[in-house]
Amino acid sequence: MRPLLFLALAALLAAPAASQGGLGNSALARHDTKAPIDIDAARIEVRDRDNQAIFSGNVVVRQGNMTLQAGQLRVFYQRAQGDDLAILRIDAEGGVTLVSPSERARGSYGVYDVEDRQLTMIGNVVLTRGDSVLRGQRLGIDLETGRSTLDGASSGGATGSSGTRVTGRFVVPERRANP
Repeated sequence: MRPLLFLALAALLAAPAASQGGLGNSALARHDTKAPIDIDAARIEVRDRDNQAIFSGNVVVRQGNMTLQAGQLRVFYQRAQGDDLAILRIDAEGGVTLVSPSERARGSYGVYDVEDRQLTMIGNVVLTRGDSVLRGQRLGIDLETGRSTLDGASSGGATGSSGTRVTGRFVVPERRANP
């Protein structure tokens, strides 16, 4: 299970590279998803009957110059040919943070649907690059098309009320005067 788990985590870590717009060109777009992945957790539990593996206790995943941190990481898989496993989905919860050299995304909960190539962060999402910041409740990234969306309200929420809108602050760098 370990090599497939590492490949799935590599895809999870590379997911924000597909994000368009937002805070500009991402350092994640140049991220090497084939680089070795290191996982550090206090505990791993395999629930083979349920086709799940659970990493818990301040989980830290590192690949290249990127780091993913969460309180718990749950991996859903199915049996493939022989002893191989296919990763279907990865859920992260408990202060989920993804950090690259130029960006940081933070949320309460994250889901990576491997089959549908969708990444979602939910709950007080904060996306930062330098001094620029975007805030919302649900960040969705389609890894196939590269389209990303940030919604103010979680699904079914009211619009226009306090705390349900997307907010952002974009810091404009000073420009030098032409001589």
